[in-house]
Amino acid sequence: MYPDGDQQEIEWSLRVNQVVDLNGSPLRPSWPPPRIIAYRIYKVRTAEEIGFLRRFHYAELMTMKQLASFVRNGH
Repeated sequence: MYPDGDQQEIEWSLRVNQVVDLNGSPLRPSWPPPRIIAYRIYKVRTAEEIGFLRRFHYAELMTMKQLASFVRNGH
């Protein structure tokens, strides 16, 4: 779930504080920091629906400063 309320279905699980790209794919730290749109997963919620579980990953937009720190610290 993106900050603007949009949702995207993914086939993998994410962790809190994991950094992902616009498509929900995990990012690896690289130097220099890429100029991309990146999100940090700040909440994971599981909901049980008829016959299956749905997992919701809540994302917040990262600033360039936060992304540079992510790259510098390696996580």
